[in-house]
Amino acid sequence: MQFQVPQFIEVEDKIFGPFTFRQFIYMIGGAGIAFIAWKTLPLYIAVPIGGGALGLGAALAFVKYNNRPFILAMESGFYYLISNKLFLWDAERKERNKKKKAQKAQSQEVVVPKLADSKLHELAWSLDIKEQVEQIGMRDVPESAAGNVAEVKTLRDALQ
Repeated sequence: MQFQVPQFIEVEDKIFGPFTFRQFIYMIGGAGIAFIAWKTLPLYIAVPIGGGALGLGAALAFVKYNNRPFILAMESGFYYLISNKLFLWDAERKERNKKKKAQKAQSQEVVVPKLADSKLHELAWSLDIKEQVEQIGMRDVPESAAGNVAEVKTLRDALQ
């Protein structure tokens, strides 16, 4: 058996003429508030309140901000107004993080065993090993340690 799969399920149905149910409710709500203000308040107070209610109802019904309904933009603005906006700079925490990063960097250094008494010979050997590790072993090193050279435990591991 074949079944028809509904298409365009995100599009709201037009119930009241060219308006969706939600648009109709927003417009009726704005018009109702404007009517109540006009009947109960003096004219110089009712006009701004009724105009604001009609404008808000029309904005809620038709305006889209960043391709999203206006009600979501109002909600985000409301939460922004009531949330904390005090940001403190914590220098001590920043220093602790720097110390931790320095300790991690020291623990990931290449261990080069002493092979000879000459420092020049050791330096040449360590540079040769670093070049080989960078050429061969850096493909296997995770991106987080890309700035550091992988730890070499034996000469056989470094040359393979």
